[in-house]
Amino acid sequence: MGKLPCEGCKGLCCGPVPITEKELKVIKRRLQSMPVKMRTELRHQQKFEGTCIFYNIQKDRCGIHSARPEICRMFGYYQELACFRNPAMATKTMKSSTLEKHVGILSIDYRWKDFD
Repeated sequence: MGKLPCEGCKGLCCGPVPITEKELKVIKRRLQSMPVKMRTELRHQQKFEGTCIFYNIQKDRCGIHSARPEICRMFGYYQELACFRNPAMATKTMKSSTLEKHVGILSIDYRWKDFD
């Protein structure tokens, strides 16, 4: 599997992000283990409207990469989630049972105050 051309996108494809109950718990644990300074810097960055609250605009990448939701891991590799900069990488097709039921959406239903 190749690498997506994410550098320079500034998170335009990163959100809104639906998450499951399990992913919510993983994200909370990741944030609790994150150094306070890093978490504070990530929290207070200015982002484009609708961009995931955990997108790190200064580093141009996911701020919780190891705990990112499944849909983020699938982005760019599935036809339904194709990257506009490299749509040829989207060679897989999602099955209706691929994604679990989500409990909310990051940046809409879940904001930083929900992770304090």
